[in-house]
Amino acid sequence: MPAAVDSTLPLPGLSPLCGKPVIARFDGGRLSSDGGVLLLAEVERRLGVADRLARCLEDPRAPDRIVHGLAEMIRFRALAIAAGYADANDCDTLRTDPVFKMAVGRLPETGIDLCSQPTMSRLENLPGPVALKRMMAAMLTLFCDSFEQAPRRLVLDIDDTEDCTYGGQQLSLFNAHHDSHCFMPIHIYEALTGKPVVIVLRPGKTPTGAEVTLVLRHVVRHLRARWPEVEILVRGDSHYGRPEAMSWCERNRVGYIFGLAGNAVLMRLVQGDITRTLIDRERYPEPDKIRRYGELRYGARSWKAERRVIARIEVSDQGVDTRFIVTNLQGLEHVLYEVLYCARGQAENRIKAHKLHLASDRTSCTKVTANQFRLLIHTAAYWLMHGLRGLAPEASPWRDAQFDTVRLCLIKIAARVTEMTTRIKVALPTACPHRSDLATLAAAFATRPP
Repeated sequence: MPAAVDSTLPLPGLSPLCGKPVIARFDGGRLSSDGGVLLLAEVERRLGVADRLARCLEDPRAPDRIVHGLAEMIRFRALAIAAGYADANDCDTLRTDPVFKMAVGRLPETGIDLCSQPTMSRLENLPGPVALKRMMAAMLTLFCDSFEQAPRRLVLDIDDTEDCTYGGQQLSLFNAHHDSHCFMPIHIYEALTGKPVVIVLRPGKTPTGAEVTLVLRHVVRHLRARWPEVEILVRGDSHYGRPEAMSWCERNRVGYIFGLAGNAVLMRLVQGDITRTLIDRERYPEPDKIRRYGELRYGARSWKAERRVIARIEVSDQGVDTRFIVTNLQGLEHVLYEVLYCARGQAENRIKAHKLHLASDRTSCTKVTANQFRLLIHTAAYWLMHGLRGLAPEASPWRDAQFDTVRLCLIKIAARVTEMTTRIKVALPTACPHRSDLATLAAAFATRPP
């Protein structure tokens, strides 16, 4: 092991500047590297994510001996994840951080330190299946409460992602497509707002029709209980276009547009369109590619009825590429495919933000309930980052910034915290390159209702 370095001594190896030695020590006082967490804390107070989740849990501890409440621990963990501290081990180093103590609701100097890693790990293993169902319902309620008025239409993008596993974890399966042992959690986001709807941990295999239908039924019933007249559209790739899911959508006033895997029958039915597209390509060689759309009524053996199928045929120097979608929507073929279905790809960016920028693939617990709870906490962190980004003016580039960019520019800011008798002073760097943006975001809290 490398020799320990005394943090009270000057940092070694710094070059002199203009003949003067450079001496750097960790003696700056009560400084934090995450001054922007105070803005995230304001977002959390307005959303009430931690309180919503904590109300779903029963605390088995003796009330007179509780130092760290459940809501406080959930708030601490979600804020830490949003700030880039994805592991519970980070709680040991952050528990004395003055900004995190303020964000959780404790005084920066005289307040009791926050919880440690063992306490946080016990929290992760606390929820059972019933509590987790309540927490997922609470997150759906949070989604509904985030709208100031009833939406006319909701577009739900459903997809899954590989979440690698290690060791004997519950629900871990080998997935031949990804060539790994993994989970395949389902993510659902609302496409028009980018808000998370539900994230469900599940085994590392392609979802069955019964699984897809169960998730959609749970989500749609919750949304319709709040907004009975809302139009709902579900979009997904080909392994979500299951006959059970499509039949359920048709019975429950839910629009759908799913990818459809090609087969010999479909290719035979669109052979005429493919031939005409090849002729157009020979006749007009100037465009890089020629695209044509075809429509047909098609019923697979596993379907109980014929459905509308749209074929997109594209001919280029690379050859012929044919794709299919199945839908119960009305409209022009090219609009349904190019405008509506292809926009589903934006869900992959949201999954990337959840999985990569917020490290939600740190599902390393043995118990499936603990890993599902982790997904819920990471989703809470997603809400905080999404809410902070939403405070920016509509024309601001921060509205579309990636979460890691928001974290680097607006959260990772040095702050000196001084606790006085009548106030708490937070000194931010004068040379902060984004201080005007921080001031704009902070001012938005004063103009918006709590």
